[in-house]
Amino acid sequence: MKLIDGKQIARDIVDELNSKVSQIKGAKPCIAFIRVGEDPASVSYVRSKNQTAERIGIRPLLFAFEDTITKDVLFAKIDELNADSSVNGILIQSPLPSQLDEQSAFNRIDPIKDVDGFHVVNAGRIVQEDPTGFVSCTPAGIIEICQREGVPLEGKHVVVLGRSLIVGKTFSLLAMQKGPHANATVTVCHSRTRNLKEITRQADVLVAAIGKPEMVAGDMVKEGAVVIDVGINRVEDSSKKKGYKLVGDVNFSEVSPLASRITPVPGGVGPMTVAILMKNTVKAYELQNA
Repeated sequence: MKLIDGKQIARDIVDELNSKVSQIKGAKPCIAFIRVGEDPASVSYVRSKNQTAERIGIRPLLFAFEDTITKDVLFAKIDELNADSSVNGILIQSPLPSQLDEQSAFNRIDPIKDVDGFHVVNAGRIVQEDPTGFVSCTPAGIIEICQREGVPLEGKHVVVLGRSLIVGKTFSLLAMQKGPHANATVTVCHSRTRNLKEITRQADVLVAAIGKPEMVAGDMVKEGAVVIDVGINRVEDSSKKKGYKLVGDVNFSEVSPLASRITPVPGGVGPMTVAILMKNTVKAYELQNA
C-alpha cells in the first residue's frame, strides 16, 4: 500500500503557481472571497485559502457579511465584483444561510470569474468537454492526483460513491471524457443503489464522496484497488483536545491493507481543493488578459 500525499502534491502546485505569478509584470491575479456569517469551518476555510493566495502572490480580497444578509445585497456585491476588471476570480464560501439559494448565487457570478466552477455555464462546458471553462476544485484535484501519481484511468472501472455536483457528478463526467487521464468506465453509486458491495468490489479506482464517516469497509474493496477518500467528517473522540477527530468516508484501518494506493484524511484530497482553486484563479487571469 502506498499513501498518496495530497499535501505534497498541493505544495508542488503552489510552488509552480508562485513561479508563474512571480513572472507577471504589473498587476497580479486577484481573487475575491465572499463569506456570509461566522461559521467556524467557513472562517477557517477562507483563512486557509487567503493564506495560500498570499504565498503564491495572488491578491486576496475578503468581503464578510452578517448571516442576515438579503439576496439583493449579496447580488449587488457580486455584480460589483463582476464589473471590477481588477478582480479575476470570485468565490462564495458555502454553506450560505437558509434565506439564500446557493445555486442562484453561484450563477450570478460572471462565468469567466467563476473559479469555484459551480456556474451552470461551466458545468455545461464540462459536459461538452470544453477546456475553456472552470472545473470545480475537488473533482479537478482528484484528476490531478491521478495524473501526478501515475494512476491511469483509461480503460479502468471507476466507481464513484456520491452524486453531488460538487464532487461525484462532476468527477464522473471528467473521468469518462475522451482524452489523456480519462477514458474510464464509470459507475456512480448513491443512497438508492442496490447491491452496493458487489459494485464497489469491481472498482479499479474507488472514489468515496458520500459524506458518511468510515462507511466504506474492507469487504467493499477489491485487493489492489486505488482508493480516493474525499470525505471529511468530525466524529467525537474524548482523547482529543478538541473533543473530536477527522475521519474520511473510508474505514482506513480496514481498507488500507487492501488498497494499492489510498489517500489519507486529513492530508489527502483536502489540500488539493485549495491548490486547484488557485490554479483556476491564475487561469482566469490569463483568460481575461489574453
